[in-house]
Parts: sequence; structure tokens; C-alpha cells
Amino acid sequence: MNDIIINALQPMGLPVAFEIYRGNEPEYIRFFYLPQVDFYSNDDESYNVVYIQVDIFTPGNPKEYAKQVKQLLKENNFNKNFEHQLFEEDTELYHYILRFYKVEEAI
Repeated sequence: MNDIIINALQPMGLPVAFEIYRGNEPEYIRFFYLPQVDFYSNDDESYNVVYIQVDIFTPGNPKEYAKQVKQLLKENNFNKNFEHQLFEEDTELYHYILRFYKVEEAI
């Protein structure tokens, strides 16, 4: 799943990191997984729902980046279910939070 997310966001031209960004760029994207929910029928796991959070960090207006992330992940069958913008006082960066989910059939 990491490769799917990284490859989906690569066209944005920003560094994309899983969980922790260790680079020096002032603008970057970080993502991580939220608790997963499984759906069962007849005691068999039928579907997995993968939840992710994507964080955009930038010193400027993050709205255009957020729009791009939403579109790129939608093209990869993710559905958005949350978004919120913060300003991080300690880093002086805007922090745009997006949460998505993707439903997959259990293997």
C-alpha cells in the first residue's frame, strides 16, 4: 500500500514520506495508517477498509496541494472522509490534514 500512495502522490513534485519526514525541504507530504476495520459475513472476512492520513506541510497556502492530493488519491480509488487545516507555531508551517479510506476485498 505504501508504494501505491507514494506513486500516486509523486506527480506533485513534493517529497512524500511514510510516517516520518527526515529531509530538509520546507514543503513535504507525510502519510500514515489509521486503525483498520474489517467486515465479516458468515464468519469470513469479506472486506478490508484501509484508513490513511495524509499531512501536507508548507509555509504557504496549502489549498492547491490539498486539491491535488484529493484528485490523485481519488484516481487510485481512495475516498476522502476528513480534512482540516492548522498552523504549526513551532515550525511556522501550515499543516493540512486529509483522511481517506479504501475498501478492498479480503484475500
